[in-house]
Amino acid sequence: MKVADYVLDRIRHWGVHRVYAYPGDGINGMLGAFERAKGDPEFIQPRHEEMGAFMACAHAKFTGEVGCCMATSGPGAIHLLNGLYDAKLDHQPVVAVVGQQKRISQGTHYQQEVALEHLFADVSEFVQVCMHPAQVRHVIDRAFKTALTTRSVATVIIPEDIQEEKAQPAPPKTHGAVYSSVGWSRPRMLPNENELRVAADVLNEGKKVAILVGQGAAHAADEVVEVAEKLGAGVAKALLGREVLPDGLPFVTGPVGLLGSKASDEMIMNCDTLFMIGTSFPYSEWLPDEGSVRGVEIDIDGRMIGIRYPMDAHLVGDSKETLKELLPLLEQKTDRSWREKIEKNVRTWNRILDDRASQHFNGLVNPQTVAHELSPRLPDDCILTADSGSATNWWARYLKLRAGMRASLSGTLATMGPGTPYAIAAKFAYPDRPVIAFIGDGAFQMNGMNEMITVKRYADRLGGPPLVFCVFNNQDLNQVTWEQRAMAGEPKFPGSQDIPDVPYARYAELLGLRGVYCDQQERIGQAWDEALGGTGPVVLEFKVDADIPPIPPHIMYQQGKKAAKAELKDPDKVGMAVRGFRQKLAEFYEQLPGRDS
Repeated sequence: MKVADYVLDRIRHWGVHRVYAYPGDGINGMLGAFERAKGDPEFIQPRHEEMGAFMACAHAKFTGEVGCCMATSGPGAIHLLNGLYDAKLDHQPVVAVVGQQKRISQGTHYQQEVALEHLFADVSEFVQVCMHPAQVRHVIDRAFKTALTTRSVATVIIPEDIQEEKAQPAPPKTHGAVYSSVGWSRPRMLPNENELRVAADVLNEGKKVAILVGQGAAHAADEVVEVAEKLGAGVAKALLGREVLPDGLPFVTGPVGLLGSKASDEMIMNCDTLFMIGTSFPYSEWLPDEGSVRGVEIDIDGRMIGIRYPMDAHLVGDSKETLKELLPLLEQKTDRSWREKIEKNVRTWNRILDDRASQHFNGLVNPQTVAHELSPRLPDDCILTADSGSATNWWARYLKLRAGMRASLSGTLATMGPGTPYAIAAKFAYPDRPVIAFIGDGAFQMNGMNEMITVKRYADRLGGPPLVFCVFNNQDLNQVTWEQRAMAGEPKFPGSQDIPDVPYARYAELLGLRGVYCDQQERIGQAWDEALGGTGPVVLEFKVDADIPPIPPHIMYQQGKKAAKAELKDPDKVGMAVRGFRQKLAEFYEQLPGRDS
């Protein structure tokens, strides 16, 4: 057995059966080992190392297991970084195995020689170069233990000549030798009892409690509901917490922040007590003013507790276990007026969304309608992914998740590019579940189109329930365009924002995949039925209106002032004015007295 064979055997014992990897001579030894491994672990080849890292991150997000990716030395290793930062910032366990030039050539400014231990130091909680065959065992073990414990990235660097040497699964019994084992268990983390009582007092004294959940509450859904019922509270969801609770619950206000709902904003800004559970939502402008409300927070990472809003109680522990201990200390609130107001605001917001989605201009497809028409058509147990862009607004606001559905995106890094590889990795992990990705045309041109070649290569593996890549074609890097207007006070700059019109559905057909194209508002539902009614991969292209504004829940003075200034000089000022006015008018209309009956 060579070291490369032993590496694959060891990661298989850690539960890895699929490695997202791209070849190169720096991992030649590993490639031979993959062939001898006969598919366990399996070598999955994306079109780019960055995509492999995104896929490993998505695997961790959707399965709870360690994701694994691999790349060659030098440029291949560098390409991994963006996807690994996505895992780091969203707290996902990923192990990266990276090749390096032979030991004899290191330090000579050799071809593709990069100081990988320095390069990966920031993105990794653990990074180590294997310099001896007997070292490999404990380095692999420690990488997995670290990734699981810290919920982050661990990187193992193996020079090419080490890969080819004879494995030493049992190190020699000598001074300096280390004997490690495969194995890890999730701890039961609880805050101390005094802090629990402080938290209970704060929550019991609050008359208007707002709950904000993130991905850290993913396994505590029942407990979150029970707490919300006891406290008469509503529940808003950070984007990474979309799947924590079904959107059909009347007190779930939906997303929060710039992409959020009016109902969430009204609740957060008018509460007297903020209860954050498993979230590091960072945007202070969408949280109450400092000192205006009391706060309780649960986070499993003590480094992150109380750094988003000043808290009165800091509960460092697992969300589910902590809520179980907290629940008996909470009092049932008999005054339900706060809850009733929250539920009324949710109903109003849903009508606003309906009204906005019903609008269209000059025959162009309203991108909101694309999401609105999909929502009631979402298949049971589907998995939803999204890229970063204006389409993320509609993904966040319009898609109403039901119990059993999964959803994720690049939350903290908010990078362009992961929507497509997330969907592919989700389909590899769950071949019997439908998967739907929302992708802007900018992100699809950046790397999604290339990954359709990956889809073609593994089409036999990605068949069954549909795998839908929904592309919003507006020939504009739309989110940045709106950010330029609202945050910089600058008009759209076509030189940076315009992108080519590409026939995405026809491109899919060129590759032998299904393609569906829609440029008519009245055909949106029919297009979704066609895409979801078939099997296997399909590119669903909508030609959408670029001037539909992603209106935030409340328009801050400075942003409104800058947007108005930008509009005066904007090449699309007429379309912006008409669409923005009618979109905002829908909000005013639905809040008139008597509309909620």
